Amino acid sequence: MPTVSAGPRRRADAERSIARIVSAARKSLSSDPDASVDDIAKAAGVGRMTLYGHFRTRAELVEAALADALRAGEEELSSIDLTGDAREALARLLGSSWSLMAESMALLNAAQKALPAGRVRELHAAPAQRVEELIRRGQGDGVFRTDLPISWLVNVLHYVLKGAAEESRAGRMEAGGAARAVIATAQSILVAFPPDLHPSPK
Repeated sequence: MPTVSAGPRRRADAERSIARIVSAARKSLSSDPDASVDDIAKAAGVGRMTLYGHFRTRAELVEAALADALRAGEEELSSIDLTGDAREALARLLGSSWSLMAESMALLNAAQKALPAGRVRELHAAPAQRVEELIRRGQGDGVFRTDLPISWLVNVLHYVLKGAAEESRAGRMEAGGAARAVIATAQSILVAFPPDLHPSPK
């Protein structure tokens, strides 16, 4: 006869199983964005039926792995001091953001293949919002340009981070150099021009 604690114990077992599968998916997809469900199940030490009992499709599993990586990254980024001069705060933020991007490039590639573009953007909403708020503050302080849409500037910085991660992953740029390149490029993109030198989009 089942005990009263059987239900909670089964839920706890299921949660541990899910955590193990998601962790294995993050590691597998970070090494190979084309890792199969079988590869991930093997890495997690579970059978296909167990995996499919929690994730109906590979896309669901890829999304769970990306969301988990973003949650871990958010914990790190939320601890960064963003007070003071917006330019210095942005440098601190990008210094950590690029390394997180480098670690999750293959996982991001897997997500871009498996998920709709809109869903990938939704999952990145929190990091993007942090950058947007920082740019807006810098604009208010007169240190960041105001002639281009903030959404465009946020996207450009995202591609700068992605480019640095790809260069580092390919061995064409060492870690310290990539961080410096990201920060220098971002600062040159965002710098506020004096009124008489302000470019006018044509």
